[in-house]
Amino acid sequence: MTSRVTLITPAMSRSLRQARFGGGADGDAIDDSAAARARSAAGSLPRAARVRVSPSARCRQTAAALGLDGADAAELSGLDVGRWTGRTLDEVGVVEPEAVGRWLADPTCAPHGGESVQDLCGRVARWLDALPPDGRTLAVVEPEVVRAAVVHVLGLPAPAFWRLDAPPLAATELSGRAGRWNLRLGQALPTSSSPSSPPPPPDTAAKL
Repeated sequence: MTSRVTLITPAMSRSLRQARFGGGADGDAIDDSAAARARSAAGSLPRAARVRVSPSARCRQTAAALGLDGADAAELSGLDVGRWTGRTLDEVGVVEPEAVGRWLADPTCAPHGGESVQDLCGRVARWLDALPPDGRTLAVVEPEVVRAAVVHVLGLPAPAFWRLDAPPLAATELSGRAGRWNLRLGQALPTSSSPSSPPPPPDTAAKL
């Protein structure tokens, strides 16, 4: 039996626009215009046997705008960046340039005191491989979770994580049988006002 998974990235928020780690105290809410776009796509999603959500404000709000009632999944949390949470990559680069350089170059490195990119990829891989094959799983997840999933299903080396973009409010389709996966990347969610599904905004937080 084939497992089918649809991963949806959150709508645009201030933290995504600013490339801010973890959103910070007040920057994680999705934009009003982005929420409206998500609401207009609410009826376009495939039927799912189960719905899961990354435990962040922007993912919960996106799921609600899409009309989804999903359970938080801790294993789908965004990358834990420890003491860098709430700061932008530029801010961290000014005060800890060597640490940022090591982090970007070595997927096993976690100079911020959180988890490494390799740890994230392993966590997401375990979640995918444990999914039941009965029906579709639909999940609203952080962009880095989508990238980690793609690394796993294509058997890519961990450094490829930084070469993948996951734009806001886009769907990535996975299907697999006995550990062999197929991938359909980054489909824009159709909306009632835009039946031709124009491209979503660029992934301004592609490196978070």
